[in-house]
Amino acid sequence: MITRITGLLTRVLEEEVRLQAGAFEYQVLVPDFVRRSLQGRIGHEVTLHTSHFLDGNPMQGRVVPRLLGFTTEFELEFFELFCTVDKVGTRKAIKALVRPIKEIANAIQRQDSKWLTTLPGVGAATAEQIIATLRRKVTRFAMASEPRPEAEPGEAPAATVMDGNLFEDAYQALMALGLSPVEARLRLDKAMEQGQTYTAVEEIIQAIFKGAH
Repeated sequence: MITRITGLLTRVLEEEVRLQAGAFEYQVLVPDFVRRSLQGRIGHEVTLHTSHFLDGNPMQGRVVPRLLGFTTEFELEFFELFCTVDKVGTRKAIKALVRPIKEIANAIQRQDSKWLTTLPGVGAATAEQIIATLRRKVTRFAMASEPRPEAEPGEAPAATVMDGNLFEDAYQALMALGLSPVEARLRLDKAMEQGQTYTAVEEIIQAIFKGAH
């Protein structure tokens, strides 16, 4: 089983990224919070910690092996823990994890089911089940500082275009301004395509709304 893969990040798509490793290009599914953190690293070598799962319905005779990636082992460990919740399968977990791991763990620990229902695909009953299953198991995820991916040799600093923390802050700021999560993500993706270097949230917001006129 592939547990880690290092390669050139060539594409960041809706639910996956593509890594060129030698003669092979790998399709790696990623949750949205991972996708956002990688958006500014296209063209750089990155390392993803990976897991496998079988996607599809065996009864229909079609099962496809998938590779799932995270930027740190910390994220992968939380994902695997999240999947232990009854009726939360791999696909549902991938869809749900749109927020940073520490935020989700904090919500579980404080038993905030209302906050958890803001995650895609998580209804009231599922939120309660997540809390009941995980609230005594997420302390280290809620309290610890999330490890940052190590820079690869020769790689430009994380803020070459926009680092993951800045992207996340801008995402939150756009939603505070009334944009939906989907619209905020689309606006940020468009800003990233300009190849401009951003050093502050205000710069990103100004660029986005300047381009909207």
